[in-house]
Amino acid sequence: MVRLTELDHLPQGLLERPASALHHVLDGPTLIHLEGRIKKPLFVSVLQHGNEVTGWEAVRRLLKSHYDFDRLPRSLSLLIGNVDAARHRLRRLDDQLDYNRCWPGGKYDDTDLGKLFQRVTDRMRSMSPFASMDIHNNTGLNPHYAAINRVRSKFLRLASHFSSKVVFFTIPKGTQSLAFSEFCPSTTLECGQAGQVHGTDHSLGFIETCMHMPDLPRSPVDADEVHLFHMVATVRIRDDVLFGFGQVPTDVTFHENLDELNFRELPSGISLGEINGGPQRPLIATDVNGVDVTDHYFRFDRGQLETTREIMPSMLTLDRRVIQQDCLCYLMERIHFEDHVEGTDHDPLPEGFRRSDRPGRPSGQR
Repeated sequence: MVRLTELDHLPQGLLERPASALHHVLDGPTLIHLEGRIKKPLFVSVLQHGNEVTGWEAVRRLLKSHYDFDRLPRSLSLLIGNVDAARHRLRRLDDQLDYNRCWPGGKYDDTDLGKLFQRVTDRMRSMSPFASMDIHNNTGLNPHYAAINRVRSKFLRLASHFSSKVVFFTIPKGTQSLAFSEFCPSTTLECGQAGQVHGTDHSLGFIETCMHMPDLPRSPVDADEVHLFHMVATVRIRDDVLFGFGQVPTDVTFHENLDELNFRELPSGISLGEINGGPQRPLIATDVNGVDVTDHYFRFDRGQLETTREIMPSMLTLDRRVIQQDCLCYLMERIHFEDHVEGTDHDPLPEGFRRSDRPGRPSGQR
């Protein structure tokens, strides 16, 4: 059984340990409250996925520079998540649930983890946090971006301090930021690949900004401050499909640089890979209501896996384990501000990607 530890201090030696060594000090998920000059706390969640270490590295640097020598500018409530998976440098262990699918409102509310994160949510709701951030990494090539669950001024303002790229999402359910969006401005930070100094620097700078900020203004965000995208579908590979990247003898062979398509607005008729066998529909795309919308986005009848309408993917990865544990990618659509006219030019496609020889089906046709 997973138990929550709640502390009002840092355990001795905690800041000296990388994520992979936290299990020597912590028994499991740990919520730590540290008092600062501004009483309303900032909530920071790190290591919900054990191989996504940027958040912990940023917090270590923050606390090493403040905690022993000075009072924090604002109270901080820190949740350190999956230390067991971090020990093995994995997203999650095979016998574990995904921590960031077990928060209130998901399908795991009645599990031990669901009940644990309900306790964390109730505790933080009672403390009226200033804001909440959940820090993550990607395994594929993605720009740094922030994600929000409510399109409101304070949420947009909070996210814009991290990146001009902001994704609005309501799927998957059971995420930390979605649960906390019920009672405070919340955001998920996607900080690129783990181990990159730039990701740690960027997230640390954002935490420090929030620690010194007296409040989040309610004034609307200007159109040129934010490029807003809406997550509209989740794409998974069927369990019975053999897949790989590059020149491999599998049912579906994706391009070896597939993750270079993240955050690119792709036209209809782009081939993502070759189909060599297996089920007729190797991918399944579901919308925010769980409805199968595969044929709305893809076709599979010409030996290629092709798009049938303009799409923008995010979180494409070449990591087979992550794909099997989570998904291949998410699909997004741009949300236009009324006073913001976007250009029509697309970035050049990465080498190896092409429009298919014949045009795809018209947008919306099944």
